[in-house]
Amino acid sequence: MTELGTPIQGVTLYSFTRAFHGREYDLDQLIRKTAAEGFGPGLEIIGFSSFRGFPEIDDRFAASFSDLVDEVGLVRTSLAVNADIGLRPDKLMDQDELIAYMRKQIAAAAKLGFPIARVQISLTPDSMEALAPIAEEYGVTLALEVHADQYASHPRILALRDRYEKVGSPFLGFTMDWGATVTGFAPSLIEAYRRRGASEELLSAVVALWDEYYEQGPPADQADHGQRFGRFIGLAHQHGRPDLGIDFGINGTGLFGPARVDDWLEIMPWIKHVHGKFFGIDEHGNEPSVPVADLITLLVENGYSGAVSSEYEGWHWNHWQSPFEIIRGEQAIQRTAAEAAGSRMITDAAEARRALDAHLPHAVRA
Repeated sequence: MTELGTPIQGVTLYSFTRAFHGREYDLDQLIRKTAAEGFGPGLEIIGFSSFRGFPEIDDRFAASFSDLVDEVGLVRTSLAVNADIGLRPDKLMDQDELIAYMRKQIAAAAKLGFPIARVQISLTPDSMEALAPIAEEYGVTLALEVHADQYASHPRILALRDRYEKVGSPFLGFTMDWGATVTGFAPSLIEAYRRRGASEELLSAVVALWDEYYEQGPPADQADHGQRFGRFIGLAHQHGRPDLGIDFGINGTGLFGPARVDDWLEIMPWIKHVHGKFFGIDEHGNEPSVPVADLITLLVENGYSGAVSSEYEGWHWNHWQSPFEIIRGEQAIQRTAAEAAGSRMITDAAEARRALDAHLPHAVRA
């Protein structure tokens, strides 16, 4: 019988992007706010969003950042890095260029004290295999994000899992993003469309179409995904709002993934980090479109004791509610669910460090 897991509570600063972009808080203030509000101890940050000049990090900044995180009692969990193979306008990066680009970011993660680098689906099995010795060199686990419109049993993800198994490096794994296993079109986004003048008839049709796709399950391939995207665009045109079509398609197929919760079992042993993706909390204190409690239960029952970064994505459209209050509500659901499953979420920094140390591999120094 698998020992119950004790996941580490945490947050990604991405959840507070609107406040950061609006200059309500700078990076230091946001880190202090995260600690003061009790959203940690886990702290996740996106490299290019938060660190000026990333991935170039000077020694003085790295030291001051480390001092701040330690001072406020947070624990670095994951640094989100990018695999933008299309940075140049004339051609895509080749494999050697991509590996060099990723090496710089992995080195930056190590310098900033993050034990995990979240990487993206544009990295192929070949690329991940080539990056394994670099990850081992720096002692940074590479956790590729499984994000809608992908899902755990998608052929691309299974190909990565199979390569991980072949390579045998404990420094390769996945970031589980809850957006792949959504159960409904987010009501807060429907409200945002309503505020943009969309008719009730159109909004009902959008929800009905998403529900139809949920019943069918996730798209079998990219052609199926493209067909679904096109139908959302078609709905907008049929109802006289072609300006909303692309938005419907992006969110309906690329943000709200209709896979089932137990689909995650396909890759559970390789899950190194979790994005607790969600979109809002309703008046009853529930997340109406993401099965947060079921997902926490799955993690606990399968022995997961890594970090869960609450990732509030509703900031893209919800400008009328505080992201801090919304995070508070979602983390309460997590804690209640963990307790109902016979365990708990770790909220103490020292215990979180010990749990993360046991959860992740360590570089073997010569």
